[in-house]
Amino acid sequence: MPQTDYEAAIAQYLTTKTITRCPTVCVVPTQATVADADRAAYRDHVAAKEAAREQRIKLLRHLGRPWAAPLA
Repeated sequence: MPQTDYEAAIAQYLTTKTITRCPTVCVVPTQATVADADRAAYRDHVAAKEAAREQRIKLLRHLGRPWAAPLA
């Protein structure tokens, strides 16, 4: 199969399946540079998710032991 036919078949498949990104590319680290502001925003996002997760765990532990001391 010639390279142009191969590329056309891949493009048609991706269009037909409405795939916008290659899953393999999304998994591996990128070589692109990321702005410091984006890195900071991501760190804040991760910290907020972790805080929400910890709060949810505290609440679930408290619901499991209603006789225990109130949440701190």
